[in-house]
Amino acid sequence: MNDMGNGDFGSFGGPRQMESEQPEQRSNSLRDRIRRSADSEMTSPATGAASRSGYVHQQTISPPETTSEKLAGEPSVLPPAEGAVPDEVAPTPAAPLQGAPSTPSEPAPKLETDPAPASEDDVVMPSDNALQPIGVVLEIAGSGSMIAIDTQRLTECADDKDPAIAMAGQVGSQIKIRVGNSWLLASVRNQRQDRKAGSILANIDFLGEGMEEKLTGKLHGFRRGVTRYPVPGAMIYPASTADLKQVYASDGRSSITVGKVYPTKDIRAGIYVDAMLGKHFALLGSTGTGKSTSAALILHRICEAAPEGHIVMIDPHGEYSAAFRNTGVILDVSNLQMPYWIMNFEEHCEVILTSNGNERQVDADILAKCLLKARSKSRLAETMGKITVDSPIPYLLSDLSNEIQDQMGKLDKATNSAPYMRIKNKLDELKADPRYQFMFSGMLVADTMAEFIAKIFRMPSNGRPISIIDVSGVPSDITSTVVAVLSRLVFDFAIWGRDDKTTPILLVCEEAHRYVPNEKNADGNSVGTILGRIAKEGRKYGISLGLITQRPSDLAEGVLSQCGTIISMRLNNDRDQDFVRAAMPEGARGFLDAIPALRNRECIICGEGVAIPIRVSFDNLEEVKRPASEDPSFIEMWNKPGGEEDLVLRTVQRWRSQG
Repeated sequence: MNDMGNGDFGSFGGPRQMESEQPEQRSNSLRDRIRRSADSEMTSPATGAASRSGYVHQQTISPPETTSEKLAGEPSVLPPAEGAVPDEVAPTPAAPLQGAPSTPSEPAPKLETDPAPASEDDVVMPSDNALQPIGVVLEIAGSGSMIAIDTQRLTECADDKDPAIAMAGQVGSQIKIRVGNSWLLASVRNQRQDRKAGSILANIDFLGEGMEEKLTGKLHGFRRGVTRYPVPGAMIYPASTADLKQVYASDGRSSITVGKVYPTKDIRAGIYVDAMLGKHFALLGSTGTGKSTSAALILHRICEAAPEGHIVMIDPHGEYSAAFRNTGVILDVSNLQMPYWIMNFEEHCEVILTSNGNERQVDADILAKCLLKARSKSRLAETMGKITVDSPIPYLLSDLSNEIQDQMGKLDKATNSAPYMRIKNKLDELKADPRYQFMFSGMLVADTMAEFIAKIFRMPSNGRPISIIDVSGVPSDITSTVVAVLSRLVFDFAIWGRDDKTTPILLVCEEAHRYVPNEKNADGNSVGTILGRIAKEGRKYGISLGLITQRPSDLAEGVLSQCGTIISMRLNNDRDQDFVRAAMPEGARGFLDAIPALRNRECIICGEGVAIPIRVSFDNLEEVKRPASEDPSFIEMWNKPGGEEDLVLRTVQRWRSQG
């Protein structure tokens, strides 16, 4: 036996007795204490109440036990022996069980006590490993604890048919501790060997607690937080699949299922939609981990749950068009038709001004004066009271150009003509360059703001609730501005519509680190400002923000910390791992340590969207619903001869036409 080597552990086996009362020396090893604890439970009367081990006397639908299957020392719950007088038989220990016959004269419920052969997942009767402890609590702290685990018990559990029990005690697995009439659930964070005691020491993080049904021993009513802590000496038990089903069961809130809970075979992983969207979410993962497919899966599930929703997704690479062609609207440079006059003054400056330093301030003053006068010439402006340089009032580019020309010709201007020429030349370039026609076309001067917003926000959605904004064809120098305009429209629409309680809108931003960079990489673009404001204030106005990135360490720290739900796939970079660990809304360190070891299409979900932190294996997504983000097969493509001359000609033609 393994000796713990410390007399303080004597409380595990009950109070010490005087040597005169104890005929033989009792071993104080962890293994013997676990065995004595199990023996005391096995010999306790089965009166229908749950045993100390907790889980479970679910004898209501368990198959009949044979003598060889019964636990040693457990009292019989078989029907009365033949020849007994039925009316005089006292209630058997199984009497309180549901479905048990009131008298022996009634036929036995065959469907419950003798079920047809079922699969392993349908078996309800817990194994011996579920009923016996695997370790003991050593220390207690506010958020976690230290436990000692018996090595032999881990070996026994490893062969269990229940995958949750087979994982018991390992890093990332769940264990439970009885505290009064409730079970405390915890996650194993790490392990190390205690050579002196011959056991395994592990740190655990408390996840929450659930009550226990007195008749069945089932765990129910699980909730986060700890009301009552265990004491050192309390026994540790493995959490079975049946326990985890109760923990992960939906509490009635609207939810979507995205995969299976690791390591179980059949527990569906659900995400509470309102909680996830109400406080924003972030999907993180290195390139090649299945991040885009997982994002498409989550958005497809949301669209299926809310076909009249309103989702706007910024797609910088054009990979989501294939995934939502049948369930959404695809908008790119060919059909976006975003009017230039919808930009505010800051966005005008980003597109039109080319100078820096003191010259930029001079140019900005000139542009503000001329832009306000150009907006004022609109008929719409005449019907309104006072307008500002930020008011989304249609104006003609020719009016702005003429106003700049007039101001340049005045003799009393405050500066030379160079600033006016810079602005005018840039305007002429924007009007002449075909790459900017989706935004600066002369046909976009009409007042189409209501139609544009309805198209972008899917109002009404008509069963296609998501709009994919493909900005891959937008010139790189104004891509950030286009994203800023679309993001600001979401925010301004929510603010100005708050009196009418406008419907919520979800804004999903792929490659978010490009638009909301940290201070080190910040370039002062308006897109970072507006997305940061949405992250901090958006939920007050019914705006949800979804950030998808492969470099979380390059994101603005304040933005990521505002995400109430974080879905983290494998991250290979140490800096990214540390950044995510610091931003996680919960202290589930045992789960976070598993981030570098995740497989493709596996993730850790923490935060408001789930009951407790979980490791999830995402579902397979149908081929027609997947984004065009698969890696090419070099060998396969390089073994296809012919047709490359035409390919080069077509590519050059598109290259030159920029279309």
